[in-house]
Amino acid sequence: MNPAIYRIIDANFNRAREGLRIAEEFCRFALNNESLSSRCKKIRHQLSNTVKKLDPHDPHNPEHLIAARDTENDIGCGMEVAGQMKRANLEDCVTAGFARSTEALRVLAEAAATIDTATANSFEQMRYDCYVLEKDIAMFGFAALKFAKVRLYGVISTQICPDVPAVTKACAKGGIDCLQLRAKEMNDADFFSLAKKFVDLCKQNNVVSIINDRVDIAVAAGADGIHLGQNDLPLDEINKCQIKPLITGLSTHSIAELKKAVEKRPHYVGLGSVFPTNTKEVKICGVEYVSEALEFLKDKSIEAVAIGGINLETIDKVLQAGARRVAVSSCICKAENPADVCKKLKQKILQYCSQ
Repeated sequence: MNPAIYRIIDANFNRAREGLRIAEEFCRFALNNESLSSRCKKIRHQLSNTVKKLDPHDPHNPEHLIAARDTENDIGCGMEVAGQMKRANLEDCVTAGFARSTEALRVLAEAAATIDTATANSFEQMRYDCYVLEKDIAMFGFAALKFAKVRLYGVISTQICPDVPAVTKACAKGGIDCLQLRAKEMNDADFFSLAKKFVDLCKQNNVVSIINDRVDIAVAAGADGIHLGQNDLPLDEINKCQIKPLITGLSTHSIAELKKAVEKRPHYVGLGSVFPTNTKEVKICGVEYVSEALEFLKDKSIEAVAIGGINLETIDKVLQAGARRVAVSSCICKAENPADVCKKLKQKILQYCSQ
C-alpha cells in the first residue's frame, strides 16, 4: 500500500473529527442542546469506527495510520493563505468546523475508494449527514444563541402606541434586549413599511427584532424572529419560509398548550397572561403557571418569557416565581419615559439573575 494514502487518510480523519468536535461542544455548552450534541457525537464515533476498517491487518487497531504520520515533515503544517476565515464568535467556529469536516470526508471517500468501496461509501454518507446537521445547528442553534442573551422583552402594539419608531428608540436607550412589533389592524403595505423601519432601528441599537404573527412581513423586513399564537401558521410551515435563521416563539396559556408547543421545538415560549392586561383579552394564568412551566422546561433547551400585565409594580412577583425573561407592553407603550421604565425593569431582572 502506498504510504501516502495512509497519510492522507490519517490527516483527514483527524481534520474531520476535530471539526465535528467543535460543533458538538457548541451544542453542548453554548446551546445546552442534548439532541444536536448527540447527533454530532454519533457521526464522530461513526467516523472513528469506519476508519478502523481501512487497516488490513487489524481493524481494531489502525497502526498503519499512526505509523504513516509524519507531522515534522508535513509541508502543510502552519501554512496560511490570504483571506482565511476569521473567527469572531462561536458561530464562526462551528461554520469553519463543518467546512473542515465535509472537505475532509470528501477526501476520505476518494482515498478510501482505492482500498475499499463500501468504506468509501460510508464516508460519503457521513458527508451528507454533516450537511444536514450543519443546517439544523445553524437554523436552530444560531438563533437560539442570539435569543439566549434576552432578559427584557418589549411588545410594541400599534393599537396602543401611536409612535412606534420613537418608542423603539427609547426602549433601546433604556437597555431593552428584544422588541416585538404587533400590528393587528394595519394593512399589509403599511405594516411592512413600519416593520422595515422598526427592524432597522433594532439593528442599529443591537436589539433583537420580532414580528408578531406575520412570517411574510418578518422575512421581508429582515427581522430576527417571529412570534406565533396558538391559532397561527404551524411552526413547521414557518421553518420552510426562512431565508436565514429565525427566532421562533409560541404563546402558551396552560401546561397542556406548553407540552404541545415543546413538541414543535420553538426557541422560546411565552408564559401568560400572568396578570390582567389591557393589551388584549386573554386567560389569566397567574404566577403559579410560570413556576410550573419553568420546572417542566428545565431539560427542554427552550427558553421561557413571562408575559401579561407585568410592570414595575408586578415584576417582582414574576421574578420570585423563577422567571428570568420578562415581556412588557402597556407599561412601555404608554409611558411618558419608556427609556426610564426599561432601565428600572432591566435592573430588577438582573438583580434576580445574579442571585
